[in-house]
Amino acid sequence: MFGRRKSEESASSAASSAVEGKAGGKGRPTPSRKEAEAAARARAKAPTTRKERMAAQGAGRASNREKVRQALRDGDERYLPTRDKGPVRRFVRDFVDSRFSFIDVIMPVLLVTMVLSYSGNSQLAGIGSTVLLITVLLVVIDMFTIRMRLRRALSTRFPDAETRGTTWYAVSRAMQMKFMRLPKAQVKIGQQLPERYR
Repeated sequence: MFGRRKSEESASSAASSAVEGKAGGKGRPTPSRKEAEAAARARAKAPTTRKERMAAQGAGRASNREKVRQALRDGDERYLPTRDKGPVRRFVRDFVDSRFSFIDVIMPVLLVTMVLSYSGNSQLAGIGSTVLLITVLLVVIDMFTIRMRLRRALSTRFPDAETRGTTWYAVSRAMQMKFMRLPKAQVKIGQQLPERYR
């Protein structure tokens, strides 16, 4: 009995001394050497002057711009600008890119028209002007066709989604030649589009 009482008293005194030590301590565990060295390196790297802070901010902005440029090339949704994000915008891009557009032939037609205009033959110049006029008319008709078909496709695929501004987005993309479009085209002309976009 005496031995048990002594052990209980020594255990309670050890516990009380531990509590007293904690009360007077720093209130957190001592960091390991690895953690302390990492914290010291982080403090050393932190910019201290205004010039260093401005340089660090400039480097961050440059890094963000590079991420956006890479996303526009690869189609990575995480870093795309807000106007290009979301399944609706991705579908609009694929819808435009999967169609043949008369805008892709406007440059060759312009070159032919210029050659015919400067040939010195009025009849050839007239033919060139007619061909150019017909091509421009076909481009305008193509834009109206894209607008009508896109509206039907959006109402079928995204009946509850916000589609405001998608028509202008599609037309402005279709007015660029395919190799100049950003984000870069992810589908080929005539390719079947997936049923679902997420």
